Amino acid sequence: MDHDDLPVGRVLSRREVVALLGASGAALLAGCRPGSLGADSAAAATTAGSGAASGARLCVVRPEQTEGPYFVDERLDRADIRADPGTGVVKEGAPLALTLVVQRLDDAGRCTPIPGARVDLWQCDAAGVYSDVVDPSFDTRGQRYLRGHQLTDATGTARFTTIYPGWYRGRTVHLHFKVRTEPTAARGHEFTSQLYFDDALTDRVFTRAPYAARGPRSTRNPQDGIYRRGGDQLLLDAQERGDGYAASFELGMRMG
Repeated sequence: MDHDDLPVGRVLSRREVVALLGASGAALLAGCRPGSLGADSAAAATTAGSGAASGARLCVVRPEQTEGPYFVDERLDRADIRADPGTGVVKEGAPLALTLVVQRLDDAGRCTPIPGARVDLWQCDAAGVYSDVVDPSFDTRGQRYLRGHQLTDATGTARFTTIYPGWYRGRTVHLHFKVRTEPTAARGHEFTSQLYFDDALTDRVFTRAPYAARGPRSTRNPQDGIYRRGGDQLLLDAQERGDGYAASFELGMRMG
């Protein structure tokens, strides 16, 4: 089935998503929207480089990846996304402090901060379940845990408190994010991708409760068709912090 032929407003099941992408890794569905960066666009992670003027740093290109079927534009302005705002119940899992730095990539390959960009973060819980969606294995409509957005500050930084995500069949462990540089405008630049974790670290995390109760996961990074399309450039370097983990990721946006 072609992605463009899918019924508007229909929520795909996980089985359909895996079939759509192909077990061996079909082409990514980046999804061009009016004002979007487009399917052939890329973000960039900054690295220290010589010759950068005015304090800007040289950039290395990162890939855009599919939004997936579980994005909901909840418009939840919050840094700590662990709780369901309706009930106050906090999702169990290893705490994860995530920092995202959004920057503008110029023609010379240098990056400068973008303040005021809206960064959405969404993910599954430790049991592999997303909130506020319908799936053959669950119905979480009305719940809004593990979803939220932040506006970047003057340094282009957005910070979140979440949990280390769980797993579900057909996908490796991942987070979703979307950046909109002009969130209140009818048209603006948009970048959507996913973030991944080292398999060895995930193995250690999943020995803990509540992850361990689910048993061995079915898909690791090399078996994930989406990960194989550039996921090694989207790996988080998560480090232990207290009883959880912390990670940061820098990306630049080529805005034309």
